[in-house]
Amino acid sequence: MTDTTARLALPLLQPGQAQKELFHDEALTLLDLAVQPVVEAVGLDTPPADPVPGQAWIVGTAPAGDWAGQPGALAGWTEGGWRFIAAIDGASVWSRADRCRARHDGGAWVVGEARVRHVSVGGVPVLGARAAAVSDPAGGATVDAEARGAVAGILAAMRAHGLIEGG
Repeated sequence: MTDTTARLALPLLQPGQAQKELFHDEALTLLDLAVQPVVEAVGLDTPPADPVPGQAWIVGTAPAGDWAGQPGALAGWTEGGWRFIAAIDGASVWSRADRCRARHDGGAWVVGEARVRHVSVGGVPVLGARAAAVSDPAGGATVDAEARGAVAGILAAMRAHGLIEGG
């Protein structure tokens, strides 16, 4: 029998255990930190001087002080001090400092990167996998410089946004 859960290492109650409420309260404290997590910032190595209970951070790669030995962990300040949850592949948090999501890719926290198969708006696909390059306009007996300039501008903008590959 294990003393903690498999994913978040939450403390489990044991048969005949004294002071079960302490273990139950610790599990609730860790759940409060882990469920729908919001962090103040990602990648800090030094704990803030005056944290408020309920605030959390993603610990950096070279932690010091009270965070020593907890690289990449989700660190939350509670009335009882710091609590840590080890990062797991696929974990996701909202970063207040970055105003976007950060997710753990199994090796590190990645801030602001969205990985999707396609994007739909109102059920209509608007963005999918990148298609093959569209060639720049060329040739023809009659050259329409304005039309070619417009098409070239559109293609340049689409390339700059990463919507199509370079030609």
